[in-house]
Amino acid sequence: MRNDDASPGSSPLPAFAGRPAGRVCGRLAPSPTGLLHLGNAWAFLLAWLAARADGGRVVLRMEDIDPDRSRPEFARAAMRDLVWLGLDWDEGPDRGGPNGPYVQSGRGDAYAAALAALSAMGRTYPCFCTRKELRGLAAAPHAEDGSPVYPGTCRNLSPARRAEFERQGRRPCLRLRCEDGEAEAFTDLVAGPRRMTLLECGGDFALRRSDGVVAYQLAVVVDDAAMGVTQAVRGDDILSSTPRQLLLHRLLGLRPPSYAHIPLVLDAAGERLAKRHGSLTLAALRDAGVSPRAVAGYLAFRAGLLDVPGRIAPAELVSGFSFAAIPRAPVVLPEDIADILVHLS
Repeated sequence: MRNDDASPGSSPLPAFAGRPAGRVCGRLAPSPTGLLHLGNAWAFLLAWLAARADGGRVVLRMEDIDPDRSRPEFARAAMRDLVWLGLDWDEGPDRGGPNGPYVQSGRGDAYAAALAALSAMGRTYPCFCTRKELRGLAAAPHAEDGSPVYPGTCRNLSPARRAEFERQGRRPCLRLRCEDGEAEAFTDLVAGPRRMTLLECGGDFALRRSDGVVAYQLAVVVDDAAMGVTQAVRGDDILSSTPRQLLLHRLLGLRPPSYAHIPLVLDAAGERLAKRHGSLTLAALRDAGVSPRAVAGYLAFRAGLLDVPGRIAPAELVSGFSFAAIPRAPVVLPEDIADILVHLS
């Protein structure tokens, strides 16, 4: 189980440049795989408010680790949309800072060092399971997020069996070996006290994909620690990622941030917002004449920060921000949300 008093001093990774004691450092971490929509705006607005309400700093990190899906034009669009909404940052790809680079595609050496450290501990192993074989795990036990629990098929492969897979041309991913009964306890700033075993979160999880791309779980841990992030606000759909990340922080001797998992924004049919909701991207709303103050005001109303929806800038919401006000249930948008925002503008 996690030891909250563990010192990060023994970490094999470089320490971040430092923060003034007691100051919060939050982060905005868009993935440039598409245009930002209202669901993204909701998460980034609350993350920004949480940091600024404590007089803290904000880091912008572009999570472009996936080369197949990330596009530089989406990265530029994300920064443009965040500025349009009224959010700013103290460090980032465009501003620089002491803990860069602030794009994941430029942080390969740090990820390699973390993987080497974990492998030296005997906590990693190559997994040759194909996607088809993993899809066949549908009948296996499932984790809290609905994904199948990895059964440890490749956990104890003999050298001969590994060599056989390599002769077949299979490229392995790299998994973290989770110990029996291993668990993490933490207090979420929204969801409250939690204790989850790694088995409940899916068991042994990937650190590096078979194509060599570092997995989200490892990248975000290395980056948050290197950039001095002390508070991570994100959707509650990845609550089960938190024990995995806390375990990695502990193994690498890094100090984890506090976590706040906020409810998702859903469309009128109860589906989470995605690329298919093109009319609800910030770019489309802006083109339709929607004011950024109307977007911020409506989202603040749904976050319990305003009694009625209205026009307001994020900076005007800082003094009234509270995690206690945030609803626990998903935020379901009305079918005519675009019209509502146009009217508010």
